[in-house]
Formats: sequence, structure tokens, C-alpha cells
Amino acid sequence: MPYSPWDIPMLSNPNEYSNFQCFLQSITPSVLTQQQPPKVPVQMLNGCLSQSLGNNSTGCFSLSDLWKFYKDWSCFGAGVPILLNSGDSVLQYYSPSLSALQIYTRKPVDYYSRLGISCTPKLESDSSDVTSDDSTGDHEVSCQTTERFGHLYCQYNETASPYDRVPLTDKINELAQNYPALLKFQSVQLSPYSWMAVAWYPIYQIPFTRNAKDLSACFITYNTLSSFQGLPCTILEEDEKFQNINTLGKEWGGRMLERDSRRGEIALPPFAVATYKMYGELWTNPETSDKENIASYLNAANSWLKHCKFQHHDFNFFMSRR
Repeated sequence: MPYSPWDIPMLSNPNEYSNFQCFLQSITPSVLTQQQPPKVPVQMLNGCLSQSLGNNSTGCFSLSDLWKFYKDWSCFGAGVPILLNSGDSVLQYYSPSLSALQIYTRKPVDYYSRLGISCTPKLESDSSDVTSDDSTGDHEVSCQTTERFGHLYCQYNETASPYDRVPLTDKINELAQNYPALLKFQSVQLSPYSWMAVAWYPIYQIPFTRNAKDLSACFITYNTLSSFQGLPCTILEEDEKFQNINTLGKEWGGRMLERDSRRGEIALPPFAVATYKMYGELWTNPETSDKENIASYLNAANSWLKHCKFQHHDFNFFMSRR
């Protein structure tokens, strides 16, 4: 379950923290670790996918537990304590919505069906923003994608206005009507190229704050859905954009990861972030490396989307308004 946002130490030691860091910690999900299912031999995988798996992995978790974590946030919003320039503090709530999603499995869907996982897509939707390998017309492109990323099970790209979106868990349940394994897969069954983007829009503060222009900032966070965290093999090692993000995660996430491991949970901090309407100096702390970190997170998002050849609607919107 989400912890209290007031547990975050930023408010007691503002010289070492910032509102941006506080936001990231407040919206980072943590899920129960699961017993791993039988391993899929890496030798059975092809090309870049087998190389990218490597030995760098986190614990195993189920997607259903991840979606359950977002249930309360989807209903009431995620509370983020924010220290105002006046010295007062408010609890700002953000509504999470599913912005984008790509699920790649390490084995064909039929393999998991034989294990008793109901996962065959019911391709009844005519929507162009939800697709799978089975709905891809170009067989050659599909084969190239499979060799590089794994087997595409489902992908989603939200295009509706933020005011017309349903909460994240409602959207997942909606997608699961056609893609039932969204509620059944475990992270070790997914390739490293499985990810989701969550859009966070402010909805209210407690106490209510007038002239809250600085509090209108919106965010997109990118999280991996796979246990395997290795960098894509086709991204060169000298690509500092991703190297920087690996370092960032260790800088601010270490205490959270340690705390959650003691509770039998693993935290899933975002590997990339994009921002919109982040005005003034409210969100950053000049005593920290916030500005460099924000730029690195943005570069990571841009690099990841280019690597996946994914035209992320929300990301493009954020970039067009910068």
C-alpha cells in the first residue's frame, strides 16, 4: 500500500531535498516480491533480446500487484508534500492516467497459454492506439521487432485530452478485456523493452492555495515492467543519457529501495521523466543537481522513445509546449 507522503524527509531537511525529488519519491510504486516461475533459458531467445537480458535483474513481481498499488491513487490522487517559497507546505494531489504502454513477452503468447495463463488477445477493438503482433499487417517488420524486442503482446498510446481520461486502473481493466494477461503476467516473463508511461496532472491541494501557478506543473514518468533492467544492447555504452539515469536512480532511490526490501517489496522508480509547466524555482533546489537531473531524465525519455520508435503523443505534446 502507498505510504504516507509525510514520511518523506524533504520537509524536515529542505536544504538537501527539493519538491521535484519529493514528487518522484511520492509517486514511485512499490510491489510485493513474488516467487519466480521457471526460468526461460536465455539460449532460447534470439539476437539483441538475449544480449540485453544479461544478469542485471530486480526481483519478480506481478503486474496485477502493480495495478493494485495504483488503485487508491486512481480514486483519490497521489499526495505530494510541497514546500512553498513562503515556507508553508501543502499536500498537492495528482491524478495518474495511463499515457502509454508496451508489453513485450520473452516467449510467444502460445507458450504462456500452455502454462495456463489466459492471454490470447481478443482483437475486437477498432481503435488505432491499441495493437499487438497479431494485428500487425507487415510480417517482415513484425519479425524484426520480435527479434529485437521480444513478442509484442499489447501497446497503447493515449490521445485523449487530460480532462477526458479515465483513471489508470480503470484504463488497465478496460484494456484487460481484450488483453487478459495484463492482469496475469509476471515481470520475469516480460522482455526489458516492456514499459509504461504515466501522466500526472494536478487536481487539488490541501489546504487550498490561491495564485497556484507554480503548482500547475504536470509530469510524465516512465517505468520498466520487466525484472531485467539491462540497457538495450543497441544503445552504445557511451550514451551518457542512459548512464546518467542509472546513477540518478541510485542517488535518490537507495533509501526507498532499502526500506521496501525490508518489507518484502521492491520499488520501481521511474527511469525517465518529462515535465510541463514547471515554472519558477519552486520545484528545484539550487543546492542540489536538480536541473541537471531533470535534463538527464528528459534526455532518457527522448532516447528511449527513439530507440523503441514509439511516437508518444503526450511526450510530443509536452515538447511542443516547451
